[in-house]
Amino acid sequence: MSSVYRFPLQLRFGDVDSYGHVNNVRFLQFLEDARVHWLREPLRVPAAGASTMTGLVTEENFTLVGRHEIEYVAPLMYRREPVAVDLWVTRVGGSSFDLGYTVREPDGPDLYAYCSTSMVLVSRSSGRPVRLPAALRAEFDEFAGPPVPFRRRPPLPAAVAAKGEGA
Repeated sequence: MSSVYRFPLQLRFGDVDSYGHVNNVRFLQFLEDARVHWLREPLRVPAAGASTMTGLVTEENFTLVGRHEIEYVAPLMYRREPVAVDLWVTRVGGSSFDLGYTVREPDGPDLYAYCSTSMVLVSRSSGRPVRLPAALRAEFDEFAGPPVPFRRRPPLPAAVAAKGEGA
């Protein structure tokens, strides 16, 4: 992996649900917090007229989330010490890019979730996807990494799937 962006995440008491652990919905906010901070970090690859990745996107364009996927590995309990959200780029397409994340202990092996987000660069005026700028692609190369190691469930047998049983 070229480079991982690490975002220290301070949990808040309000992140905890009635079961005593961080609620699953809060993880989407954690991903957004890490992604927004990452996009505003100084560029590693020099680019004319821009100092951050958000500066590489024109005012005519913006990014939209196309998809999220989260696999919860272990419950995350409230505590005062921050956890880490590690972020890297797993795929770059014509107008889209995918990010991989882990929510984990900053200095240990404990892992709470694997996550991914698909983002699309879109024109404000047309609402249609637009090509990612070359400078943005170059910056993404600095954070390129492997696919997220989700554990995939085997497909259901066709007869069971047709009946809707066994889900």
